[in-house]
Amino acid sequence: MITTKTISITAILALLATGCATSEPTYTSSGKKGHSIDCSGVLGTWGECYEEAGEICGTRGYRVLEKMTDKESSIFAGKDVLSGSSSNTRNLIIQCK
Repeated sequence: MITTKTISITAILALLATGCATSEPTYTSSGKKGHSIDCSGVLGTWGECYEEAGEICGTRGYRVLEKMTDKESSIFAGKDVLSGSSSNTRNLIIQCK
């Protein structure tokens, strides 16, 4: 029998297993066009950020202007349950050459 809890856990695991980077245009401190790339998540990697940068800039290449990372951990205590959570925030600011 499939319960709501089983469906919720399955959905969360599927989201965690999916790695992807998102990007949006931004402007650098010098006023030039750049891109902010987010490859956060438990299973995300810096490689995903660099891959996205390569897709954005193509053969022109890119220059990394800023690389930011932050790791957060939490412990939750519930009724008869102790569980933990961890998240990694990764953001890359690039400018195409």
